[in-house]
Amino acid sequence: MPGLVMFGRRWAIGSDDFVLPGAFELSVRLVWWIGILVLYTVHKGQFNCPGGGLLHSYLLVLLVLLAFIICALSALVYISMQGTISNPGPRKSLPKLLYTRLFLYFPEFIWAVVGAVWVSDSSVHCEKTVINVIIGTLIASWVIIVFTIIGVVIVFDPLGGKKTFYLPDGVNRNLESSQSGQLLYNVKSTATRVWEKRIRLLCCCIVQDDDHRVAFTSIAELFRAYFSDTDLVPSDIAAGLTLLHQEQDKMESCPKEPEEVLCHSPSSLATDDLDIELENAAHYMQFAAAAYGWPYYIYTNPFTALCKLSGDCCRSRPTDADITGSDRRNFHFGSILKMTGLQYRDFIHISFHNKIYEIPFFVALDHKKEAIVVAVRGTLSFEDILTDLSADCEDLTLEDVLENGFVHKGITQAANYIYQKLINDGILNQAFTIAPEYKLVIVGHSLGGGTASILAIMLRNSFPTLRCYAFSPPGGLLSKSLADYTKHFIVSVIVGKDLVARLSMPNMEDLKRRIVRIVANCNRPKYQILLRGCWYEVFGGDPENFPTELDGRSQDALTQPLLAEESLMVHRSPSYSALEDEPRVNSPPQYPHLYLPGKIIHIVEESSPGRWCSSDIKYTARWSNERVFSSILISPKMITDHMPDVVLKALNSLSQEQGSCTSC
Repeated sequence: MPGLVMFGRRWAIGSDDFVLPGAFELSVRLVWWIGILVLYTVHKGQFNCPGGGLLHSYLLVLLVLLAFIICALSALVYISMQGTISNPGPRKSLPKLLYTRLFLYFPEFIWAVVGAVWVSDSSVHCEKTVINVIIGTLIASWVIIVFTIIGVVIVFDPLGGKKTFYLPDGVNRNLESSQSGQLLYNVKSTATRVWEKRIRLLCCCIVQDDDHRVAFTSIAELFRAYFSDTDLVPSDIAAGLTLLHQEQDKMESCPKEPEEVLCHSPSSLATDDLDIELENAAHYMQFAAAAYGWPYYIYTNPFTALCKLSGDCCRSRPTDADITGSDRRNFHFGSILKMTGLQYRDFIHISFHNKIYEIPFFVALDHKKEAIVVAVRGTLSFEDILTDLSADCEDLTLEDVLENGFVHKGITQAANYIYQKLINDGILNQAFTIAPEYKLVIVGHSLGGGTASILAIMLRNSFPTLRCYAFSPPGGLLSKSLADYTKHFIVSVIVGKDLVARLSMPNMEDLKRRIVRIVANCNRPKYQILLRGCWYEVFGGDPENFPTELDGRSQDALTQPLLAEESLMVHRSPSYSALEDEPRVNSPPQYPHLYLPGKIIHIVEESSPGRWCSSDIKYTARWSNERVFSSILISPKMITDHMPDVVLKALNSLSQEQGSCTSC
């Protein structure tokens, strides 16, 4: 629902967000009030100790104050339970109750100070039990006050005073006029500065240069543009994701036509090709995972990794390999050696250097597959996150390549950095001098997969036999022409409902539109949605059939936005044009569609007895296409399916199953 307006500004909390925290505080206050009442009743007439008179007055006033607070909380929780997310009308009196509740903090604070003074008075010699209860009361008071202050800081919206300045599209405004133009410019500039400050605060621990400042501004513009057209609070988004997950599971349980086109023919030539690629992918995924170094090795071997690495930490660095960047105690290189099974002499170049747009990689000789492997590391630092989030599009123009198009800006700059190292520093020449008959293979996971894909495009003309294996690459990577061009030499591997493989700005806009629609049209209160959603995510069960305003509407009417949806939009976004009856055909999309690189292998779970984990998970693999990943799927495994250990486990499982079938 629209953010709550109090003290003349918008806050990042809705009027229906006080049910659960209010109920929790109400239960604490009730227990507290009953305890004080029992204490007062038991010790009534026994306040003759030094300081007992003040104690008697303190307990009486505290009982009355707690009674007022309990009444205010009860009314606050009851009013907050009324209505729905998009229908705040029954909750219109909540701000007055909230003002009352906040006013009661002043006497509570004063009385907490009085109690602290009484307890610290050395002349008080009352019963020890009474003093301990008063100390417990003071601790509870101060804890609630501190948490309230923290809560106010969390829900404070720096743009709250500017939010109402956005003008709806229905208002006829003259953007050429100096007043309206300057107004919109000021609002956008303020929003961009706020996001930039947030990003700088998150990245305060890294050294910041000109590249960082440019990236901060670019990312801030991206976040500002994405979040500026809706009036949703965080709990609305959580409720929307919960509803979307249940709706998605309900649709998947219904019999329907298969969404993915299986690209194998009766002659099973494509099936044989898939088996070969799966075997290669399982092998090269070890290199992609090894690029993460010791963090991944310790993560996958928590009990034995340190013991195994400690034997290598004191060894001197090998002279055969060219190593750049920091690798204290040789932990990174030792982990790479153990995960790949290679020898020191097999490494041509290893770079642990890490800055924004400059990510670690290594070049090694793989004698088993007779390949020179370039393995690029995925996201593992704040610098890598900034590279990921630099999601603007830029042109990629290459000689002798007709399929030029748009690419992800940050990942392209990372690929260009590695390209300059490989070519200008003679790293590949050195490798092919040692093994001239070997082929070139580029691999990477996540950010590394996207970088490896664009690097492969750059090197394709110089190395026509080049192959690239991109594991869980970002979805918004290549334009359609470039994605089609890479199908000849790049294979992408995606597991399950991996979020990153579906991440692109058009998909994010689509997700926002779907959240707005399902949240605005659900006829249940938010607290019921969240409670039911938590139960469903943890324990499973049948998806809830929430009634909505969409029930009973004709198919034509479903293409029109409802008033409830429009109330959650500050102004029309590009994604919302899909709901208009007359979309603007001539206006270009704000975000061009970018796709996954190459041919796509989609690995899905065949069976899983448990909801969260299973000791016997079986996987199936199939050729897929980029249209399958044109929408973000909500699932508890949308993050874990992206993790490199899960991808490696799935590939090893399929490879072992294929080997056992071959032996049979």
